[in-house]
Amino acid sequence: MSELRKDVISGRWVIIASERSKRPDDFRPAAARSTADGATAFCPFCAGSEAKTPPEVFALRSPGTQPDTPGWRVRVVPNKFPALERGQPPPPHPNVLFPRLPGVGVHEVVIENPDHELELADLPVKHLRDVLCVYQDRTRSIEEDLHYQYVQIFKNKGKEAGASLSHPHSQIIATPVVPKRVKEKVYGAERAFRTFKGCFYCRTLEEETGERLIFQNSAFRVIAPFASRFPFEAALFPVRHSPFFTDVTGRELEDLAAALKTTLLKLKGVLSDPPYNLVLHQAPHPALSNKTWPELGRSFHWHFELFPILTRIAGFEWGTGFFINPVPPETAAGFLRDASRTT
Repeated sequence: MSELRKDVISGRWVIIASERSKRPDDFRPAAARSTADGATAFCPFCAGSEAKTPPEVFALRSPGTQPDTPGWRVRVVPNKFPALERGQPPPPHPNVLFPRLPGVGVHEVVIENPDHELELADLPVKHLRDVLCVYQDRTRSIEEDLHYQYVQIFKNKGKEAGASLSHPHSQIIATPVVPKRVKEKVYGAERAFRTFKGCFYCRTLEEETGERLIFQNSAFRVIAPFASRFPFEAALFPVRHSPFFTDVTGRELEDLAAALKTTLLKLKGVLSDPPYNLVLHQAPHPALSNKTWPELGRSFHWHFELFPILTRIAGFEWGTGFFINPVPPETAAGFLRDASRTT
């Protein structure tokens, strides 16, 4: 089993995933390896290869089809090489200098569709809505175990973004602790709530109707954040205030799917289909949130962040936490806002 270790000074937890360990040769640039990582004919996520993955834990299927067989639209399986594994709540470690916990958690893969070539941007809005609905269902299911404190949903598209398999898929990792960055966002939202006498995100959405607005429909707005860290970074917010993604209604999911598809198509057109990371930011487990952050229900606002991989994080960013963004968000938003959908 993997292990969680905490850096006492920064408060940051890391996962030491020995089961996913690699040899030094595996970290060499592709050109320096003896064999190339070329495309192969076999993909364990394609329809017909269901026996090559761990047994599915959830799927949207055609009536009459059996688990782990073809006939699915969206399929969820445990990660074959999990960073964290299900188990009992880990006890606190007595060593205050080197705190550690067993790697208890959840690591699942959401196979977004059976077609190897269809990315989220290419899916019909109805199918994209199904993917988002699966995100909700898996979050609710995982949160039934109270010791999983945070559910992180994310997508890495392209090798440069961290994807090890090219078949379109997302991932879900639930952790037994609230990650440091999540705590920072939650505490920051609470401070801003006290300063502005209301939700900072709601206030921002009221103001962001001009040069940084990328897209909007009746229920969602997509903006280029004022302090964007990366070129063409985008954030997708619900207009209706809510800290929990699981609160999104069926009708809102339709609008969310449309907003996400439109944004991805704009990025695909303007940036020639770049690799990207898509990250869902939601509040920690509701039971924990209500107890630890009593104002969280009014101060935090769930949202997606989308980062095209166009630049690399280098020494200055790692050393200081400052990011250097060569494209003003107003300029990026203008390009994306003016871009038309291609499908």
